[in-house]
Amino acid sequence: MRTNVEIDENKIEKIRDFDQNLKTKKEIIDFALSELINQMRRQRLLQSKGKGGWDDDLEKMRTYDVPSF
Repeated sequence: MRTNVEIDENKIEKIRDFDQNLKTKKEIIDFALSELINQMRRQRLLQSKGKGGWDDDLEKMRTYDVPSF
């Protein structure tokens, strides 16, 4: 999708100082969006810690009767 936006050139240069492999503005924007998505996923995982999940007796699950033949 083609979009025109004004980007702060100082921020572009700062990013280029950190990573010389990001040569174009498109690469920088794609990288930034990917990092933002990853950050949001990590935040969602942290927020869900301790909620829901498995609710049973582990000791009961570990001991079971094997049927005899």
